Amino acid sequence: MPDARITAIVADITRLAVDAIVNAANSSLLGGGGVDGAIHRAAGPELLAECRTLSGCPTGEAKATKGYRLPAAWVIHAVGPVWHGGGQGEPAALAACYRNSLAVARTIGARTLAFPAISTGIFAFPKDLAAEIAVAEIDRVLQGDPWFQSVILCCFDDVTLAIYRRVLGQA
Repeated sequence: MPDARITAIVADITRLAVDAIVNAANSSLLGGGGVDGAIHRAAGPELLAECRTLSGCPTGEAKATKGYRLPAAWVIHAVGPVWHGGGQGEPAALAACYRNSLAVARTIGARTLAFPAISTGIFAFPKDLAAEIAVAEIDRVLQGDPWFQSVILCCFDDVTLAIYRRVLGQA
């Protein structure tokens, strides 16, 4: 059974009052569609200005910025892999996104955070596999580690929520 500090909800990630939200970013970090665009719009132009100073981010890695106009103090930009059938290291890269985002969260002092379903939108990563990877990696970090108070898996829709609840054993 995964750690009880991991919960799944349907919500607008830009409205969550947590220490940090994770952005499903592209490697430029300069905004895009989906979650990335929503976070950039809600945070305001200051976010884009700070992202321009970061020189992008490789797939599987994560970098932090301030949250600006968001309720969250921080945005952790994680670059997930584009799905090409699974034979190009996509599962390992997605797992690295979650591990590296949690490492960045600890570095900036974030104890509560929210993740979107990284790579499951335009990057077309299969939602079931993505949820299994997300829960496994977050759970692995949380096991025996009291630092994090809560990790929210913020879903865009009820379909994704049902997948996460099944993986969490809450279905």
